[in-house]
Amino acid sequence: MSSTLFRTKKVEQSIQDTEEPEHALNKSLSALDLTVFGVGVIIGTGIFVLTGTVAKNNAGPAVALAFVVAGVVCALAALCYAEFASTVPVAGSAYTFSYASLGELPAWIIGWDLVLEFALGTAVVAVGWSGYVASLLDNAGWTLPAALSGREGADGFGFDILAAALVLVLTGILVLGMKLSARVTSVVVAIKVTVVLVVVVAGAFFVKGSNYDPFVPKAQEVEAGGGLHSPLIQLMFGWAPSNFGVMGIFTAASVVFFAFIGFDVVATAAEETRNPQRDMPRGILGSLLICTTLYVAVAVVVTGMQHYSKLSVDAPLADAFKATGHPWFAGFISFGAAVGLTTVCMILLLGQTRVFFAMSRDGLLPRFFSRVHPRFRTPHRPTILLGVVIAVLAGFTSLSELAELVNIGTLFAFVVVAIGVIILRRTRPELPRAFRTPLVPLLPVVSVLASLWLMLNLPAETWVRFGVWMALGALVYFLYGRSHSRLGRDQKEAAGPPGGSTR
Repeated sequence: MSSTLFRTKKVEQSIQDTEEPEHALNKSLSALDLTVFGVGVIIGTGIFVLTGTVAKNNAGPAVALAFVVAGVVCALAALCYAEFASTVPVAGSAYTFSYASLGELPAWIIGWDLVLEFALGTAVVAVGWSGYVASLLDNAGWTLPAALSGREGADGFGFDILAAALVLVLTGILVLGMKLSARVTSVVVAIKVTVVLVVVVAGAFFVKGSNYDPFVPKAQEVEAGGGLHSPLIQLMFGWAPSNFGVMGIFTAASVVFFAFIGFDVVATAAEETRNPQRDMPRGILGSLLICTTLYVAVAVVVTGMQHYSKLSVDAPLADAFKATGHPWFAGFISFGAAVGLTTVCMILLLGQTRVFFAMSRDGLLPRFFSRVHPRFRTPHRPTILLGVVIAVLAGFTSLSELAELVNIGTLFAFVVVAIGVIILRRTRPELPRAFRTPLVPLLPVVSVLASLWLMLNLPAETWVRFGVWMALGALVYFLYGRSHSRLGRDQKEAAGPPGGSTR
C-alpha cells in the first residue's frame, strides 16, 4: 500500500498532460506579467497597517530590519520555488512539485492545504476590501443597510454584499482569460504602487531624526502564556518571545513575514507562461525584491514621522500623517488599500483555481473540472464553482479567527517545496534545470528550519484547526482520490492483468 501512496508522477508526464487539447491552458504571460502578479498579491493592507503596529509593539524603528529578515526567509523559499517552477512548468505550484518528488499522498495533502489557504485568503481579503470601501462610501454620505454590511456586529441576518460582489466580478474576469486578468492587474498594481510611492515621498518631508532614537529600543521580556491561544512553542518549551532589543527584531520578523505571503501564487501560473524556464524565476524573485524594498521604505518613513511609542495600532500610517497636520492623506491611504486589495483577491482566486484544476486533471478530484473553456482556454468550471463558494463564504462568515490558517498553510507549502528540491536533485539529477537553487542541500534545509520556526510561533489553536483540515483531506483522498488517480490507473494498465508481466 505504501508504494501506491508515495508513487511519483514523472516530470515528463506532467508536462505531456499540459498538451492535451481539452486540458491545455493558454500561454500568454511574460516575466513582467508574473512580476506584476507577485507585487499585486503581496502588497495589501499590511504595508499601511502592519508596519506601524509592529514598530509600536515589537521592534521600534528597527522594524525596517525585521522586514529585511522576513524578506530573506521568503527569499530562501523563493529560490526553491524558482527551481521547481522552471523545471516543472505545470499548473499547481507546490502540489505539482510534490507529486514529482515526494509522491501522491504528500501531493494531495499539499494540494488540499493550498485549496484551503487560497480560499480563506481570498475571503478574508474580500471582507477587508469591503470594510475599506464601506468606509469610503460613508465619507461620501452613502451608507449600506446593516443587513448587507457583513456579519461583524450584525443583529440577526447579515451578509457582506460588497465582499461577495467583488469575488463574483473577479471570477468573471478570470473566466474571460488570463491576458485580461493580467491587464486588469497591471492597471491596479500601477495605481497602488503609485499610492505607496507618493506616501513614502510625501512622508519623507516630515521625518525627524529624533524619532529614530533609539533605533533598537531596550529589550522587554514577555510573560509566557498558556492555553490554545498561546504560540505552540510556548506550550512546548515554556519559551516566550521578547519585544524590542535584538531579539525583538526577530519577533517582529515572525509577524511581518505574513505581509509577504502570496509570492508563491506566481508559481501556479507556470503553465500559462510563454517562457517559464526563463520568466518564472524572474517573476518570483523580482516581485519579492520590489515588495521588500517598498516595505522597508514605508517602515523607515512611518517611524521617522512619529515616535514609535506614539503610533496608533489601527491605522498607524494614516494617523502619522494626521499628527503632522495632513489628515487628507488618511483618505488617500484608504483608497490605496482598497484598490490594492482588489488584485490580492483576484490573484489568490487565480492560484486556487489552478491548483484545483491540476488536481482534477490528475484524477484526484473529479475530471469534470479539468476541461478548459473552448474559446477562452481557462479552467472555467473550477473558477466558477470556487468563485461562488468563496463569495458565499465571504458574505456570511466572520473570518478573522481563521486568517491564521492562511499563514500556516503557506509555511507548510514552503517546507514541502524545499524538501522536494533536495529529493528531486537526488532522484532526477539529469533533469534540465533552467534555474538552480544555490547551495543545495544547505539552503533548502535552512529554508525548512526558518519556516518551521515561524510555524511554531503560531497559536496552538491554529495547529488544531490545521490538523482537522488535513485529517479531512486524508479521508477524501482515501475515499475518492486514491481510487480515481490517473497515475494509479496508468500503472495498473502498464502492469497488465493479474498474473501477467509487471513493470
